Formats: sequence, structure tokens, C-alpha cells
Amino acid sequence: MKKKIAIIGSGFSSLSAACYLAKSGIDVTVFEKNATIGGRARRFSKEGFNFDMGPTWYWMPDVFEKFFNDFNKKPSDFYQLDKLAPAYKVYFGENEEVTISDSLDDIANTFESIEKGSGKKLKKFIQQAKENYAIAIEKMVYKPGDSIFELISLETALRVNQFFSTIKGDVRKEFKDERLRQILEFPVLFLGAKSSNTPSFYNFMNYADFSLGTWHPKKGMYVVVEAMITLAQSLGVKFQTNANVSKIIVENGTAKGLVVNNESLFFDVVLSGADYHHSETLLEEKYRVYSEKYWDKKIFAPSSLLFYVGFDKKIENVEHHTLFFDTSFEEHAKEIYDTKQWPKEPLFYASFPSKTDAYFAPNGKEAATFLIPLAPGLEDNLELREKYFDIIIDRLEKLTGQSLKKFVLFKESFCVADFIADYNSYKGNAYGLANILTQTAFLRPKIKSRKVQNLFFTGQLTVPGPGVPPSIISGKIVSDKILKSL
Repeated sequence: MKKKIAIIGSGFSSLSAACYLAKSGIDVTVFEKNATIGGRARRFSKEGFNFDMGPTWYWMPDVFEKFFNDFNKKPSDFYQLDKLAPAYKVYFGENEEVTISDSLDDIANTFESIEKGSGKKLKKFIQQAKENYAIAIEKMVYKPGDSIFELISLETALRVNQFFSTIKGDVRKEFKDERLRQILEFPVLFLGAKSSNTPSFYNFMNYADFSLGTWHPKKGMYVVVEAMITLAQSLGVKFQTNANVSKIIVENGTAKGLVVNNESLFFDVVLSGADYHHSETLLEEKYRVYSEKYWDKKIFAPSSLLFYVGFDKKIENVEHHTLFFDTSFEEHAKEIYDTKQWPKEPLFYASFPSKTDAYFAPNGKEAATFLIPLAPGLEDNLELREKYFDIIIDRLEKLTGQSLKKFVLFKESFCVADFIADYNSYKGNAYGLANILTQTAFLRPKIKSRKVQNLFFTGQLTVPGPGVPPSIISGKIVSDKILKSL
């Protein structure tokens, strides 16, 4: 008789776990509270425009390749992948922008043109980052986070200092130009933390950025979700949407099933890929491992204010990915992590996917996604959203030298309240727990419940951390753990 597993949520980690478990002969059913599969990586369509609602960056292509290879497939069996050239553009002020190429040699030349001697320093920095990337992939990120001993190997021991120094310290020791510093510090935002709190070891994100490159799956990130759904269904995985889970059924300390849309359904194992904090609220209090006090003390990655905008014209002087660092990096980071307030002068990111992919907008028009990082748990209302939309559009017009506001056909927003309502996200965070030293590897919430047998967790609040590639890896880690327990 096949073992039956229920998975709560259908984000990347859940889809990954579902595939691995089904491949091993297990009967897998995925329950998703929303109308579409994909968790935070949904697609929004309106008036001929299409938008990735969640992730828009495709980094670490090797992780996607490894996932599909485990099923004797490759990404190209499901979607077309193009390397973006240039990778992205960064605005630091009017007539002051830096374009990052798709080649490390070109990027080094760009650095050199801004600060003498920095090109050579960059190549040395990226070589170190490459070594760390290899260690991270081979020795660290595929580990289950059970023990400190997972981190103790010859390679990591030789780099122990890199867990007690920071990205910010390393970058600022070598590079003097503030623009170059910010370009090197920005990739750790994908780990959900400030560069001043992120261990030096995580500079492997710079290798992912400058050497592995920035890619674009044709028709956007949602095609990766569709690919994983297709793979999962070919392995026998069943999906139920509009399926709200209100309780994890526990009998004699063992998970026995779920209450879904007020109906009790029974399984041998329960795996939650939903928000970890929310998942534990589906249990009686005596079965919860982590208290409200525990979660309140944790450092969470930012939330976001997002706008999905259709423009009635093509937008000039921007790239597919464009970063706007024309205000203080330090001040905005402080407002997210320290004072926890709405930013006075926010940095923001913009994606214009229709610059490179006609799928996203009708001919002659432009699709744009804007993202402002915010502290989780902030007050969120339409008045504030309107205020910040005006701020970023005014800045976009000024920096790129064009009129845009009158060409807005429509805009939709998504913020703290939506992250809570749609994803049961703790305080409306967008990326999970920040990857800082005290929240790395074995110090993150565990993938196996210590109080309930046959109950497991996956996703960006457990190992290895936030981001799409780590979520896919998290699904593999938890599936290995479940299979061993069975």
C-alpha cells in the first residue's frame, strides 16, 4: 500500500518536494488555498499585459538544472532560457548610471573606469566568491540543518573567519567608490539581510551575479512553476486549489491528516510548505515548537510594496532589470531593520520584462513591476500606497528624462496586508527569515517537528533560506528527510 502525504501550499519548495516524493512511489496531494498553483510566484494578467507577481530574477541556473536533471529532464524541455545582456542597470542619480554587462571581463572594465585598480580587485573578490559558491553548493545548502557539525569541514574550517566578518566590511575595505560598493552589496538583499549583518561567506551571491549571470525564462518566472506542475503531474501528484487548510490533525503525538475546507482528510505524513509560523498555528498549542516570543525576536527579511503597471508607451533609458539607488542605501536599510518605519526616500527596483519579451505587453506598450522593500508589520493602506507610487514615478521620470504618469493605463498594488491575506505570511514578510549568522543552517527553524511525529516543514523560513533556488533545494532536503523517516 502506497504511503500518502499531504503538502500544504504550492510554492517552489512544495512543488520540489512533491516531485521528489512522488518519484519515490509516494501518493502525494498538494493543497493550495488560492485559485492558482505557485505560492508567491503567481502570474497576473490584465488588458493584454502579463506580470510575474513574485520573483522576477532567475539566478543560480545550475540549481534549476540540477533539479530537473534529478528527473532525467532539463529546463529546455519545458521553457526557453535567455541570458540577459546587459544583466541590469543601476541609477545613482541624474545622468549617473552604471550598466552591468553579462561578462565578468566587461564588468571589471566598468569598475576600472570608475575607480582605478578596482577591476583587478573585483576579479580577486569574485574568485573568492566562486570558491565559496562551490563550498555552499557542495557542502552546505543541501544539508538538513540538524547540527553544527554540518558546517564543520576542512573547507569551512579554513574559512571560519568568513562567518564572523561581513560582506559590508570586505567590500568597503577593497572598494572606495560608493557606487561600486552598493553594486557589490546589493545581491545579499536576495538573502533578506543587510550587508553589515551578512557573513562574508555569503559573497557567493556576487559570483552568482557576475559570473553565472542573470537569466530570463521566456514568458517569465511563472513558466518555471508550470514546468514543475507538469513534471509533478507526470509523476502522479494531485493538486487541489481553493483548498483552505484550517487544522493539522494530531493523534497521540503523530500527524494524521488535515482539515481542508471543513473536511477531515487522513494521511501518513503531513508536510507544510506554507509560512512556518502560520503552519504551527494549525496545531494545538502544546504541539507547537516555536512560541510567539520566538518569532517576534527573529530578524525577518523585508516585506515589499509592489506595483504592476501597464504603460501606453515604450519606456526609454531602462533595462529589463533596473535598480534605483539614487537615495541613501544606509537610511533605507535602517528604516527596514532598525526603526521599522515607512522609508522617507525609498530605494526601489523596477522590472520591465517587455523590453526583452513581447509576451508581457501589447505592441508599443510596456509592462512594469516596481518594488519598494519595507519593514514587515507596517501599517498598510491605499493612501500610503498612492503616496509611494507618486514618489517612485516622479523619480523615474526625472532620472530617465521622460514623461510617464499620463501614460499609465492601469496599476495594481500588493503590500503587507496582501502578503498576510494571500500567503498567511508572518507580519507580511516577503522573503522569509534573513540569512544572518544567528539564523543560518542549524540555527533556523527545523524541517522536522520535535513534538509531532510525521510532521515536516519546507520553504524560506527553514533551511537553507530565502529565494527561489534555496526553496527548490529545501524541497529536496525535506523529501530526503521524509523518505529516511519512512
